[in-house]
Amino acid sequence: MTITVDDSAVKRIETLRTLQKKNGLMLRIIVEGGGCSGFQYKLELTDDVGSGDVEFADVIVTDEISLPYLEGSVVRFNEELIGSEFVIENPNASGGCGCGASFAV
Repeated sequence: MTITVDDSAVKRIETLRTLQKKNGLMLRIIVEGGGCSGFQYKLELTDDVGSGDVEFADVIVTDEISLPYLEGSVVRFNEELIGSEFVIENPNASGGCGCGASFAV
């Protein structure tokens, strides 16, 4: 199973590592049940990687339960005038809610 990590996400995590002085800092992506469409992403910065975790490009980490929902996804970091955010382009998402906070598979 694979997740593609765009260079923009790698650069942002590297910047955050420098700012927080944590060389092992990673972006954890968790897929949870909830939201109006059935599933939602939970993103958090962590330097705690467990034995059941799967790492991608040394900057993204997820758990084995979330991984099938993320298969084939691309993780990017978008920086725009109105704000910046990590974006997950998930080919498994068959639909989403109007606010963009949840998705269906």
